Amino acid sequence: MDRRRFLTQALGLAVGGVVWSACGGSKQLLQSGNTVASLANNTLVIPNAPVAAAGEIAPFITPQSKFFRIDTAIGSTPQLKVANWKLRIHGLVDKEVTLTMKDISSLPQVEHVITLGCVSNEIGGDLIGNARWGGVLLSDVLKLAGVQKAATQLASTSSDGWTCGTPVDAVLDGRPAMLATSMNGEPLTAEHGFPIRMIVPGLFGYVSATKWLTDLELTTWEDFEPYWLKRGWSAQGPMLASSRIDTPRVGDDIVAGEVPIGGLAWAPRSGVAKVEVQIDEEPWRAAEVVPGGTGDTWAQWRTKWNAPVGDHRIAVRVTDADGVVQDEQVRPVAPSGATGYHFVKVTVV
Repeated sequence: MDRRRFLTQALGLAVGGVVWSACGGSKQLLQSGNTVASLANNTLVIPNAPVAAAGEIAPFITPQSKFFRIDTAIGSTPQLKVANWKLRIHGLVDKEVTLTMKDISSLPQVEHVITLGCVSNEIGGDLIGNARWGGVLLSDVLKLAGVQKAATQLASTSSDGWTCGTPVDAVLDGRPAMLATSMNGEPLTAEHGFPIRMIVPGLFGYVSATKWLTDLELTTWEDFEPYWLKRGWSAQGPMLASSRIDTPRVGDDIVAGEVPIGGLAWAPRSGVAKVEVQIDEEPWRAAEVVPGGTGDTWAQWRTKWNAPVGDHRIAVRVTDADGVVQDEQVRPVAPSGATGYHFVKVTVV
């Protein structure tokens, strides 16, 4: 199946600063029929959207209804029931275990804001989103089985048989790798993996974001080849630092004078340190990075441009907290993600 088969929807408008309820501590999941919801006992603060380009830049938090979808089950979305759901953990473990949702609910509940991106996302594309994921830490779940030192790959399987391989180091190195049951304070929809899915910060979805999860096997890269590796995509799947321009867009009517420019940038694991914009062949100029992003999320950015009449080219690049500048070389999405600078061409009248 072509991995670029997907359902995608336009991102919503910018939102103001909001304080959201967050899961945490030892509160348990609520189970009722076919739903899973999470209790809250602390708060997360969502940063303000850029004022200079309000209504133009994607919101910091992507609504579940607007979040991109790409999987091999489009047209036949699994419809699972909480009461019947089980997760088997086996392979290179000290003991094989099978968990129910009641077992998951007994573990400490957490919530983290994490950006999830697809390896098929073109430079400047929208196969990427940022959400508040609620659930349990994957490391807590794996402790119940005991991971053996020989394990290098966490092989996950969805209810429809799709397989994914995740580096064991990435789920045990302290990052908030999760089994998520909620998204932005609401139960996952079937389209986004109800009742439970994987989320691993810093990795593309094809190696980390198994939906409708039913099986976890601790194994090695030599002993198991997951779905997309069989089709030529790279094994480790780290997300790449990148940036995009949300405003202005190609085809916008721009009048000479002060013009807001803004968009999104991400630098997985390290975090966004600097965003720069270039107009035509002028020197790169620093843009303002809106506070609130982390190494696990994207960041919004903005600047203003005194636009003269004529045809112009606007480009953007990001520098991460380690001082590494976004890769300028243009590469396609296969086999490990697109690179290059996003740019738009505009006409000012």
